[in-house]
Amino acid sequence: MENARSPHEEVIVPEDRPPCPPFTRETALRKVQAAEDAWNTRDPRRVALAYTPDSVWRNRDTFVSGREEIVAFLTRKWERERDYALRKSLWAFHEDRIAVRFQYEWHDAEGRWWRSHGNEMWEFDGRGLMRRREASIDDVAITEADRRIHGPRPVEEYGVDIPLR
Repeated sequence: MENARSPHEEVIVPEDRPPCPPFTRETALRKVQAAEDAWNTRDPRRVALAYTPDSVWRNRDTFVSGREEIVAFLTRKWERERDYALRKSLWAFHEDRIAVRFQYEWHDAEGRWWRSHGNEMWEFDGRGLMRRREASIDDVAITEADRRIHGPRPVEEYGVDIPLR
């Protein structure tokens, strides 16, 4: 197999992440869905590649800078927030910025279920990498019977808005 790669060989990922700004409604919607899909993998390294190497974040009360800190943050997050499943909706966009609202569900180590509601503001560089992310998030306790997000969004539900409750 001439195209086979060693399992230890580094995979080169292009630094461009289309769609790139300036955003249209269509490209902003694609960017939001791509972010949702990536975060639902719960793969910190894969997710971090969508951000500039010097990206800055505010997530709740935590401040993060750079891809390695993003990877460490997401690793801790998904160890704590088990069976995490996310939905994002486009709120607004302009040139190189997108605002989204989101909800995700998860359970803690004791088996209690939560739905986290939030808003994010994103700013992108010209190559489509996110250079700034600000997230405000509130957690609401739910019962397992109240769950409505079960894994990644099926393709037929792309673009469907998320309900407030």
